[in-house]
Amino acid sequence: MGAVLGAGHQFGEALVPVIIGIVIDRAVSDGDGRALFGWLAVLAVVYVGLSLSFRFGARAGERAAEQAAHDLRITLVRRVLDPGGGAERGHLPGELANIATEDAKRVGAVNMAVMTGISALTGLLVSAVALLRISVPLGLVVLLGTPVLLWLGHLLSKPLERRSEAEQEGAAYASGIAADLVAGLRVLKGIGAQAAAVERYRRTSRASLAATVRAARAEAWQSGVVLTLTGVFIALVALIGGRLAAAGDITLGQLVSAVGLALFLLGPLEVFAWVNAEFAQGRASAGRIAAVLAAEPDVLPGERALPEPVLGGLRLRGVTLGALREADLDVRPGELLGVASTDPAAAQALLACLGRTADPEAGVVELDGVPLPELDPARLRTAVLVAAHDADLFEGTLADNLGGAGDTDRALAAACADEVARALPQGTATEVTEGGRSLSGGQRQRVALARALVADRPVLVVHDPTTAVDAVTEARIAGGLREHRLGRTTLLVTNSPALLSVADRVVLLDGGRVAADGAHGDLVHGDPTYRTAVLA
Repeated sequence: MGAVLGAGHQFGEALVPVIIGIVIDRAVSDGDGRALFGWLAVLAVVYVGLSLSFRFGARAGERAAEQAAHDLRITLVRRVLDPGGGAERGHLPGELANIATEDAKRVGAVNMAVMTGISALTGLLVSAVALLRISVPLGLVVLLGTPVLLWLGHLLSKPLERRSEAEQEGAAYASGIAADLVAGLRVLKGIGAQAAAVERYRRTSRASLAATVRAARAEAWQSGVVLTLTGVFIALVALIGGRLAAAGDITLGQLVSAVGLALFLLGPLEVFAWVNAEFAQGRASAGRIAAVLAAEPDVLPGERALPEPVLGGLRLRGVTLGALREADLDVRPGELLGVASTDPAAAQALLACLGRTADPEAGVVELDGVPLPELDPARLRTAVLVAAHDADLFEGTLADNLGGAGDTDRALAAACADEVARALPQGTATEVTEGGRSLSGGQRQRVALARALVADRPVLVVHDPTTAVDAVTEARIAGGLREHRLGRTTLLVTNSPALLSVADRVVLLDGGRVAADGAHGDLVHGDPTYRTAVLA
């Protein structure tokens, strides 16, 4: 719609100098007042038409551009949040945000460029036809010279495309560094590293600025050269028209129309230069978006359905992934199992296997006898919830963060997060800032644990949920967690003695394998490696 209306606008613009030439030849030269007013009325109608076409065409084009950018952002977010993962690999969070905003905007703007380019082409063709009717040499100059100009503009846009890609890469990386700096500001201040972090951002920002300046210079150089070539071309058209008029081959009105059309052509030709620049920048951004959308997923979806009902039995046989080495483990349905580890990387690998954010390099993990790779990761996570140690809270109320699908009050009490709610001015209706930064570390941990309990999954895997709380609160959370999850499978992946003491059974991961298995008290007294891992 935008292209059709834009073409109508340019058609009207090209007709204006033609009508003025007709007015001069048929009304002004002959002194015919009636013809003068008649042609002026025609000119007024053309102006109204081209004005309305521009207004509604531009609106349609802008809407198309914004809608395309929005659709791209939604598609990117869906890919990033896909249960199979993989899209975030090699990208900082701030970098992904930049791709979903700036790059999507530039690709969406290609719609406006297409609309404008079609409109300019229409104006060019109408002008060429009019010039051919006035004079075949003039029309041929326009028809033969325009493709040459467009070809030169395309060649000149190549350096801009390369530098635009570097500019967007630099800007995205700088955004990622800035987001990391803001997210970790408290930690940086705590260890006195804010000066080093700021200096790192300054270096990144300066590199981004240099890339932006190079891209701006390339764009200015391209625009300047194309504008110069366009000016020479228009001057050539005007010169040929003037010589034809002096020789008597065309009338005064036709000369006025030819010069007017030559001046009008400056607009469409400048538009072509702008369209080339937009395409160059759009191609660079499209490549970055395509890289995210085409990223290989970390895990592939399986076709099997979840067991009905999910009892919660877990089994690992010869599992190798990262620091895990041929690990074997059986978890009985309804068991509260503690998992201690001498190597944090082994614990992380276990979490990745159980949550299916990664599949084992060797071996198999089963849920109630069904291998996890045969399940869709999204379906699996409706049965198995892995509550990560660094789980983030979202902007909104405390109640919004809890979700409210299960027994919220009971979950809050089990996680000792009811104390957090009571300490806040509006209880669970209190607004929480992004990432939960308006809460202390211990408060965030308790709310995140309560959220995991509210979800009420058949299998819950909790990783170090109490590292930021005091010993008394940790003991209360351990008791509340056991009572709340009674009869449902729960894994506590932690080296906390308070949490491990309430487990039905504890296993120790050492060297990537299960090295010990038993009650917490027995292992403390009888296994030096366990005692060192848990109590040291």
